[in-house]
Amino acid sequence: MAAYIITCITLSKLFTEINYKLVYHIKMKTTMAIKVMLLAMALSHDSMAFGAGTVGINYGRLGNNLPPPARVVEFLTKDLNYAIPSVRIFDPEPEVLSALATSNLSVCLGVKNQDLAQMAGSMDYTRNWVREFVTPYTKGGNGTLKLRYITAGNEIIPGTEAVCVLPAMKNIQQVLEQENVPNVGVSTVLSAAALGSSYPPSNGSFATEVATTLNEISKFVYSKGAPLMINVYPYFTLASDPQQVTLDYASFRSTTPVAQDGDRNYFNLFDSIVDSFIAAMVKAVGKEDVKVVVTETGWPSAGSNLPHASVENAKTYNSNLKKHIQTLGGTPRRPNLNLETFIFALFNENQKPEGTEQNFGSFYPNLQEVYPLWR
Repeated sequence: MAAYIITCITLSKLFTEINYKLVYHIKMKTTMAIKVMLLAMALSHDSMAFGAGTVGINYGRLGNNLPPPARVVEFLTKDLNYAIPSVRIFDPEPEVLSALATSNLSVCLGVKNQDLAQMAGSMDYTRNWVREFVTPYTKGGNGTLKLRYITAGNEIIPGTEAVCVLPAMKNIQQVLEQENVPNVGVSTVLSAAALGSSYPPSNGSFATEVATTLNEISKFVYSKGAPLMINVYPYFTLASDPQQVTLDYASFRSTTPVAQDGDRNYFNLFDSIVDSFIAAMVKAVGKEDVKVVVTETGWPSAGSNLPHASVENAKTYNSNLKKHIQTLGGTPRRPNLNLETFIFALFNENQKPEGTEQNFGSFYPNLQEVYPLWR
């Protein structure tokens, strides 16, 4: 055992001494021996110590042909054997919560946007919400929900109800403490619209009209050790500006740097967007060790006249994303970020708006995979 511990410590020290750029930007001409060594180290027992992250799934239910929640949880835990370790749900549906509470899946639970105003204005409303949707599932009779995060709203900033978000977050935090529900991060989910500047990534800053609100939210989550939640969609950036953004850059296929920010090289758009949010938070908080979680990212397999929405591109993006997160888990700015990420989505949902929105799923409602990703 002592020899094993010494070996693990030696490997860990060796890995931390390897220049990050060598790991992050392996060139095509890198020798096979070095590739094998790095892969073995990334997959070793101590891989999390090297900065590896986790990849979960968004479980949306906007479909009239989806399997019941109990079957979904059985599918995730038994059929897939926890290949997907964490699940994000958008609203507190009791049947879903009860099913998840029977598992060891880590859960990110959303507060619906339409509930935020009441939650912000009433501690009693917030307390009743927590007592109805949190405490029964995290304690006692309905199982033990592995609740990791609660998100106050989804992409509500910028918007007319942005002012409700922070008061709602504070009320949730206070009630969780009063109800003795520990170790649950309280945050909110932002889209790229929350950024006023994103290029180069070190210039990342919040949009002027929401900067005050987001600066205060950033300070709050930082003070509690919680992350800011962000939705990152290189696909939509590519679709909106195909003349400036290449498919390779958007889908983790570039083998040479596409963008440079000081001494940081960016081989993919995902990292660039994440680092832009990190820069915005750092400016708000004044500390470098801020946290983010990618609550949504993904690629549609159909639904658009543009050539980029295809099964092949969806498979490529999500497969490369998984490899990127699970073996590196960081970005050029924060190589040891241990980034948590949720792919959108578990199912193709036929009650979402027609087009690409209905085609982000990893699985069809009959539980057949759209393309190989999780097995």
